[in-house]
Amino acid sequence: MRDAVTGQPDTGRFDLSRAQPGAPAIMAVINRTTDSFYESAATLDDAITAVADATADGAHIVDIGGVRAGRGREISVAEEIDRVCPTIEAVARSHPHVLISVDTWRHEVAEAACRAGAGLLNDTWAGVDPKLAEVAARFDAGIVCSHTGGLSPRTDAHRSRYGLTAGDVVDETLAGVTELAAAARAVGVPASRIVIDPTPDFGKNTYHSLRLLRELDRFAATGYPVLLAISRKDFVGEAIGDVAPQERLHGTIAATALAIERGAAMIRTHDVRATADAIDVTSAVTGEAVPKHTVRGLR
Repeated sequence: MRDAVTGQPDTGRFDLSRAQPGAPAIMAVINRTTDSFYESAATLDDAITAVADATADGAHIVDIGGVRAGRGREISVAEEIDRVCPTIEAVARSHPHVLISVDTWRHEVAEAACRAGAGLLNDTWAGVDPKLAEVAARFDAGIVCSHTGGLSPRTDAHRSRYGLTAGDVVDETLAGVTELAAAARAVGVPASRIVIDPTPDFGKNTYHSLRLLRELDRFAATGYPVLLAISRKDFVGEAIGDVAPQERLHGTIAATALAIERGAAMIRTHDVRATADAIDVTSAVTGEAVPKHTVRGLR
């Protein structure tokens, strides 16, 4: 069996080193919540079904989260663990080749998730709990270094500290994620286990998020794999008009194709099959991959 991303022999669980510009890995969103902005897998059975569907469509990583990013009722550490860890354990048994990510900012949840089988910590709140990186180092797990403009967890993510011109957002965001990467390395996380995420929409308005995508190659130039998490986000909807999340797929795919061309190594998505198609076509256009079926004009 050969790995779909690199064409190399498949030797086990998907490794972060396989996520590369020109051959981005797909991270499927699996929300173990009841109030996420787009869709949720409210029960364990729903989550397992969602994972099976995502991997069948081409996901290499599944990102399991137990708390919605925005405002909502308080979710304790214990409740978050109860939401995510049974799912992680089940996925580790049923899909051993999939890299399991846990979407959390709390080190207690991260530690329980790693014990359950997670291999990546997706810290979408920019190191607000510095012990999270220590957990990654202790379990030899990967960590995502994000940027939220100084927001506290579960703050309304559209709150921004930057001017509307967005002139400084790229420099500020690049500095933020690379500083977090350096901090993770300082506590023992290898560079090969670090991913950076410019985090559009978090602490940024639509102008900022668009500017980040326009200059995504600057993040790729750091040498760290770049995660792009833009699936059905607000800036996509506002670029089109006053469009709800349910109507943002086409816009998301357009932005995804641009991000692939500019060096994204990992795409976090609610729509795995559409994202896989976007990767195939974009990679064929850029020459990073060959078309998968070429008989047109030959018969």
